[in-house]
Amino acid sequence: MSRVINPDSAGKDRTRLTKAIVIAIRELARQSDPSIPVRAQAGSGQDQVAEARDLAAFIALALQTIAAGIDVSVAAWEKRDYWVKADRFRMEWAWAGQMGEKMRTAVLSDDWGNVAMLSAQIAQKLQKIKVSENHRMGSPWVGAWEKLNK
Repeated sequence: MSRVINPDSAGKDRTRLTKAIVIAIRELARQSDPSIPVRAQAGSGQDQVAEARDLAAFIALALQTIAAGIDVSVAAWEKRDYWVKADRFRMEWAWAGQMGEKMRTAVLSDDWGNVAMLSAQIAQKLQKIKVSENHRMGSPWVGAWEKLNK
């Protein structure tokens, strides 16, 4: 019997999610008027409000997913007694769970000033991630607002 190889490891998920977060932050920054989610104007403003909520909710959910996958990634190192490497990796990604929770509370309370500030901080943490403008990731944030509310 051959080995079963999981092609979707925690590291690949983390890479995919960090790239998706960078794309979502770019889209959130492209919103024409940052105060629109607060005002909730009629017409296209509603579409922009829904997209902004989806983007911010996706960022929160993706960061929480990354934080949940850290222990899975570190388990192999700990099994081989690479404790320093495992602890360093945990410290390197400790911000993800904290920022994800802060973003979640900011989105659920419609605190768009805090969402903008947190987005800038997250972008600063992920500044080394390169994603081209012609990416093939699509729009992974569609429907994230409903998932966050559940």
